[in-house]
Amino acid sequence: MSTINPYQAYQQNSVLTASPQELTLMLYNGCVKFIKLAKRAMLEKNIEEKNTNIIKAQNIVNELRATLNLDIDISKNMDQLYEYMYTRLIEANTKNDVEILTEVEGYVREMRETWKQIMESVKGH
Repeated sequence: MSTINPYQAYQQNSVLTASPQELTLMLYNGCVKFIKLAKRAMLEKNIEEKNTNIIKAQNIVNELRATLNLDIDISKNMDQLYEYMYTRLIEANTKNDVEILTEVEGYVREMRETWKQIMESVKGH
């Protein structure tokens, strides 16, 4: 018999009840979290943990790409940026390069902040 972790139940419920905008914000937050964990693991020379967290970040970037409507011009630009970030994550993983992870983390943080601003401006209308 398995016990349910209250935190996991809360997280699952948060995802199930979130708006598409909130889900996107959760993806950005998750990506930052996994990049930070990968950086720590890299510095601690924990290759397996580094690899696992970079792959999680890559999966999130792919999910963000999948949500784009490529009929909109700005989405094409975002798609190129996501593709660049994905490629850089692969490079960071193969080269064990913390600086590349820091670069990608900076892009994700900027996009997250922009997304938060958009969410706030839409709420105000």
